[in-house]
Amino acid sequence: MKPQATETRRTLWRHLLTWTLGAQLVVWLVLVAVAWSTSLRETRKFTDGHLIAVAQLWLTAAPFTFGTGLNNLPVVKDHTHEYAQDAAVIVWEDGRLVTDSHRLAGGLDLKAIPAQGLVSLVFRDAQGTAHDWRAYVETFAHLGHERRVAALIDMKQRYGLAQDIAEHIAEPAILLLPLVALVLWWTIRHGLRPLDQLSDEVAALDGFAGQRLDTQHRFSEFSSTVSAINTMVDTLQSQAQRERQFASDVAHELRTPLAVITLQARAAQAEPSAERLQRLEQEALRAGRILTQLLDLARAQRASDSAGAHAAEAPQWTELGEVAVRLISSHAQLAHEHQHDLSLVEPDTPVRVQVQPMLLELALRNLIENALRHTPPGTQVAVVVWEGSDGLGVSVCDDGQRADAPGSAAQAGTGLGLGLRLVERIAEQMGARLERDGGEPPMTTRFTLRWPRPVSGSGPRTTST
Repeated sequence: MKPQATETRRTLWRHLLTWTLGAQLVVWLVLVAVAWSTSLRETRKFTDGHLIAVAQLWLTAAPFTFGTGLNNLPVVKDHTHEYAQDAAVIVWEDGRLVTDSHRLAGGLDLKAIPAQGLVSLVFRDAQGTAHDWRAYVETFAHLGHERRVAALIDMKQRYGLAQDIAEHIAEPAILLLPLVALVLWWTIRHGLRPLDQLSDEVAALDGFAGQRLDTQHRFSEFSSTVSAINTMVDTLQSQAQRERQFASDVAHELRTPLAVITLQARAAQAEPSAERLQRLEQEALRAGRILTQLLDLARAQRASDSAGAHAAEAPQWTELGEVAVRLISSHAQLAHEHQHDLSLVEPDTPVRVQVQPMLLELALRNLIENALRHTPPGTQVAVVVWEGSDGLGVSVCDDGQRADAPGSAAQAGTGLGLGLRLVERIAEQMGARLERDGGEPPMTTRFTLRWPRPVSGSGPRTTST
């Protein structure tokens, strides 16, 4: 058998650090993109302005050289600056080329050069390779002569300058990114320490011993979490108390019939008699009924726990009247044996609740059997299905003196208390509430399963068995 691989779980601080660094990286990329776009735009403006300044300077500062021939200016490359742009100058006087600083005139389409303004030109070198240049052209007329000056710059230089500016803007962010990551790591680790402390407090909490978390915390964000945990602890304590009480009731209910069975068995061995054997049978049946109720409770709890995994056991819309008719029919013989009048009262409109049918049947069956077994002969037992503005439900009422009346001696020896606890638990699982009152005359006792669903009702209909 292969050992199971250990499940690796990410820690919360790493999760937060990853998302924070990811957000930081996105911000940095946006910064680089904005820096690149801004540097291109500003460099374009800067170089265009530089070209205009150079052209205008040549127009006004350089003397006219009419008739002197071509003047090729030397290109000085010493004492360069990282932001210095190598600008070329071409000058025409009266249509004749007089200055060509970078020998570009031969590779340019002179027809594409305007009389004035900014323009993008293509220069082809001796090998025929095309190069993009940016130019500003200005024309100046004086004393009947015309001078045209074109200042040009290689586009590669402009893009290089833009890249250089973008890198200078982005470099601080690159250098700061590891420092920011380290600071974020330290901050998140220390910021999550209160959560680790709360986890340690929860791990050390003994809910069944009545311990609760301290509600006085430094951080208000923990208030809802602490309150929810304390509520869960209170629920566990309440449930544990009910379990202990239920176990005590079961032990009490079983102790009496088992003790009687033991005594009657010993007496029957010494002196057998029909009365003792009958008493022995009655106590055995009583113990059997208690065990049946316990099995019913276990079955109901298993059905409730597995309702989410099995669609067939999930809550569904069920007619209370149909369940009541089925149970009354199955208990007709028991009602006849105990000389009871068992009847059903239900409205004309079907009353439906969303429950697990098996749980509803278990609860209603226990209420009917309690009424039939623990009331005197001749008692009227009615199962009433009802609906009203304050809710809907089903009631089992009778007009006899119940054996489980408060303070009665019969209550301690009938097992009825366990049955009612069983019904109460099933009602909680169905989302209902078990209520007990005197009922409407002539009834003297009524047990009701109530669901808080306000529905309008209609007139009743009565059937008897």
